[in-house]
Amino acid sequence: MVQENNATELLRWYVESGIDEALEEQPVNRFKAPESVTPKPTTLPKAPPPSTEGVSDAAAAPPVLTAQPTAPPPTPPTPRPPTELVSRDEATKSARTAAAAADSLEALRDAMAAFEGCPLKQTAKSMVFGDGTADAKLMFVGEAPGAQEDRQGLPFVGPAGQLLDKMLAAISLQRSDVYITNILPWRPPGNRTPTDSEIAACMPFIERHIELVAPRILILVGGTSAKTLLGTTQGIMRTRGKWLSYTREGLDNPIPVRAILHPAYLLRSPAQKRETWIDLLEIKQRLEEG
Repeated sequence: MVQENNATELLRWYVESGIDEALEEQPVNRFKAPESVTPKPTTLPKAPPPSTEGVSDAAAAPPVLTAQPTAPPPTPPTPRPPTELVSRDEATKSARTAAAAADSLEALRDAMAAFEGCPLKQTAKSMVFGDGTADAKLMFVGEAPGAQEDRQGLPFVGPAGQLLDKMLAAISLQRSDVYITNILPWRPPGNRTPTDSEIAACMPFIERHIELVAPRILILVGGTSAKTLLGTTQGIMRTRGKWLSYTREGLDNPIPVRAILHPAYLLRSPAQKRETWIDLLEIKQRLEEG
């Protein structure tokens, strides 16, 4: 009885300490495909022969048991090969080379799909490239895909995207009239803020993305997008409400830039919608002026 109480107390101490899983002495490779096991044929026990007294030969013959074919074991899913770890500089250099070689949006999509320098690719369900018309006058660049964007493979399709559609409708535009993308094409786990290394690895792709679309006005959605593409440390509250410029070597002329609050932030802080409405009116006026 004393030993049983001691074991119970030990288990209770394990649970209170957060120990909820037993580990083996040797590490287990979870990425290794399980070995297929051929099931052994089942041997049926032999029944004693029935009495044949007073029974004809045909009726007395025992039934013939036919072995039922066993279904083959299910084929285990092929695990995704682990990504080779590369340094931040090597990843950025590889992305820059691949992006520079892309002469169209389709080629850029293929280059991004083949890129292995960002670890987010291993945890995301799909790559979110872009949406809209390729020759749009207005281009929106957000931060990164969310859960619904990751499932559908399109940017801004969740609650924030629905609000963005309403914002466009307020200035007589539809989603098909603009082009929408993100700095990162893959969703960070848990919608966390992207790291500097992840942004640096994907930076050449978004820069080439902007060059290929060549919009008349570039809209940076949210603080991360504004800081990254404008190269500033100022928060979104300081960068919004004014016209700025985006310049790159691959552009013929600087692109006028307007930073706006992210629709996801507006859903949490509806009082800030007034400031965004002012930004939208000035964007509309700038488009009409040409």
